[in-house]
Amino acid sequence: MDLLNAIDIEVYYLGGMLLALVVFQGMFKLVTWSKKMPKGALVFLAFFPLISIYPIPPQEIKKIERMKQKQIKSEDESGDPANEDEVI
Repeated sequence: MDLLNAIDIEVYYLGGMLLALVVFQGMFKLVTWSKKMPKGALVFLAFFPLISIYPIPPQEIKKIERMKQKQIKSEDESGDPANEDEVI
């Protein structure tokens, strides 16, 4: 029985290594494809957030929105123009 358990562990180990190799190869091909053509880079950048392991929590999104609102408020109160390039 110990021999069968050892074989099972080796099969899972080899399967995991094979999966990691295939994923790495696929990612490498995706990067080289996106470097060859600008449209490929845009597709890659559009797809990258979708494959993210850790999504942004809703609390963090709310914090970012509040910070943006505070920044807009402070700019309105100070009277500074929104974009310095537009002022001649």
